This record gives sequence, C-alpha cells and structure tokens, in this order.
Amino acid sequence: MADSRSEIAERYASAFFELARDEGKLEKAEADLDALRSAYNDSDDLRRLVQSPAFSADAKKEGMKALLDGKADALTSNFIQLVAAKGRLTLLTTIITDFKRIAAEARGEVAAEVVSAHPLSDDQLNDLKAQIRASVGKDVTLDARTDPDLLGGLIVKIGSRMIDSSLKTKLARMRARLKEA
Repeated sequence: MADSRSEIAERYASAFFELARDEGKLEKAEADLDALRSAYNDSDDLRRLVQSPAFSADAKKEGMKALLDGKADALTSNFIQLVAAKGRLTLLTTIITDFKRIAAEARGEVAAEVVSAHPLSDDQLNDLKAQIRASVGKDVTLDARTDPDLLGGLIVKIGSRMIDSSLKTKLARMRARLKEA
C-alpha cells in the first residue's frame, strides 16, 4: 500500500511540475508549495483538514480553495483543489517533497529533506547545505521541516539514502539493546 501511495504522489508531483514548467510558473509554483508546507506544519487545523477522513473530498477542496485564493497562483490553487477533489489530499506533503525533488533534479541539483526536532537557523541550514554539497558534489536544495517527536538531532534524506541521528532513534536502539540483554 505504501508503494502505491508514493507512486500516486510521484505522478501528481510530476504532472504538476510539467504543467508549471510549460506555463513558465515553476519558481512561483515551488514558492507556493513551500508556503503551503509551512502553513501545514504550523497549523493543527490545516493538518486536521488534510489528514482527517471525517472531511469529505468536497469539504477539503473548499477548505483549500479558501486557504489558497489570493495567496497562491491560480495554477497552484487549482492543482491543490484537484488533489483534494480526487481524495488524495492526504498525500499533500509527499507530493510537495516529490515536486521539490523533481524541480531540483531539473536544475541539476540534489534535493535533501532535513527533519529536526526544532527549527534550524539560517546559519545551521547553510552549514548543513555546504556539508551535503561537499559530500555529493552537487548544489543542494534543502527541504527543512520540524518534527518535535524526534526529541533532538536530525534526519537527513538524500535520494534513497537516509542519515538518522535523531535522539528518538538512538533511544529506540538503546531500548532494543537493553531488551536483548
């Protein structure tokens, strides 16, 4: 099931990338999706609207329309409303991540997703970007978000590679070792 969900998100992201590129609105679309992800991360109500099965596809579509009208380009707003109308809004964050990866690849960059327990400063993000650039030999586009459940540390995903130095994972490993003893 997880594979088919990620494949569906990839198809939506790819289709939106091609549409935005063809319309000459790639930068605006990416900025709109960044703003939408920030709003999603900052708003419990928006996360509830996106993830809850209690809201119908029509209610989700109308909610996204109200949120995006006048704030996002019509292309982005219409795309997100289509995703909602098709009952795929639960894939929103995956679609955004996939879109950013596709856009980065088109620019000859590598996309890295960084998840931290607390927001990273601009200096920390720039240092991390420089370290990743030195490691992979390409310019890097960072997609940073927070997840308080990590407790501390970072998770960095670059393509199929994942570096997990989160406190949550370290504690889970320690718990597993203690259970084995």
